[in-house]
Amino acid sequence: VYDRFRERIMFPSTDARGNVIGFGARAMRHNQQPKYLNTAESDLYQKRKVLFGLDRARAPASRAGNVILVEGYTDVLALHQTGLGNAVGIMGTALTEMQIEELERLAKVFVLCLDSDRAGRDAMLRAAQLTEKRNVELRVVPLPEGTDPADLIERAGADALRERVAASVPFVKFHVERILERNDLTSAEGRDRAFNQLQPALRDLPPGAFGEELLRRVAGKLELSEARLGSLIEGASQAGVGRPQTIPTGDGAPTNGAEPLDQGFRAERTFLALCVALPQAGARTLFEIDPEQLITSERMRRAARHLAGRTQSPLADLPPDDDELARTVADLVARAGRAGHVSEDQLEHARLVLERARLERAIRRARAEGGSGIGDLARQREAVLDKIRKVVARLERAV
Repeated sequence: VYDRFRERIMFPSTDARGNVIGFGARAMRHNQQPKYLNTAESDLYQKRKVLFGLDRARAPASRAGNVILVEGYTDVLALHQTGLGNAVGIMGTALTEMQIEELERLAKVFVLCLDSDRAGRDAMLRAAQLTEKRNVELRVVPLPEGTDPADLIERAGADALRERVAASVPFVKFHVERILERNDLTSAEGRDRAFNQLQPALRDLPPGAFGEELLRRVAGKLELSEARLGSLIEGASQAGVGRPQTIPTGDGAPTNGAEPLDQGFRAERTFLALCVALPQAGARTLFEIDPEQLITSERMRRAARHLAGRTQSPLADLPPDDDELARTVADLVARAGRAGHVSEDQLEHARLVLERARLERAIRRARAEGGSGIGDLARQREAVLDKIRKVVARLERAV
């Protein structure tokens, strides 16, 4: 051990119980190679499974409900010294399946606080791929370009890092923002490239207020209407699985006879998917609404009528000769499955969005018929908008 780690700063690696299983060491001299050296691989020490600081992070991670992932030894030490004892080091940039299995025993929320360089960003993408099928939430702490957590603490103080950790964002939001930043959105070619890079992430967005807000931001950045963006995403998704691609026209409507994927259609689809994702709350909500008034798409109306009383088993009792209804309900079930953990506030937000749209349609009709009753409808709409603002505030606090 002395010869192997001569003239190096040594860091003990432990298992989850605090037993030393090996060492990592950093070079002390500028030209000393390699910069980092570890204990040789053995049955006891497997670097792809080791998490530096794991034993000390167990209790803090349990209390915090999340675990902070950083790259190296000094980052872990720096975070623990600032009071963020739920930090562990992944011993480099390549998060592994074995490390994820260990981390899942600590918490179901992983907060990535990796170096703000190419290697760190690549590590975040790999982490997203590895956790995609797992029941964990991935969040990101955006750091200034070219810095690591220890650098930030040294330059700006512990409070600066604590504030950034508290303001961590969902991985998909971070990923989308990075794509928007690195493409030239002033040119049509740049916007096309950005869309092609964004499409996989946007296609798999869970239903709810967060996904709708992110779509609105992307549509604005790409200089597209929300309806147009929705049609493009759906068309690209269909083309990707071998089905005929939907070609949107200038107003965002498909030209192949499919129902237009405008903002209203997507809002109705989101609402019904959430009813399936939350079967008990969904059943109550479907009992309380009138689909004929609240839902404009005939496909979604028929799905709503079918789902009433069947949110626990939505695929039951489908008419054997109605392929369109079967496909629609199956799609809603699939979207509900991809939604992960959703809340009743998300369902309520989706319902209120449809209620607001219903009142706006009623106001337009009243105006066209001479204006009778507009004042009462406007007051109802304002009350709904107030409820939406309150629900959105609760959702933002919960993120």
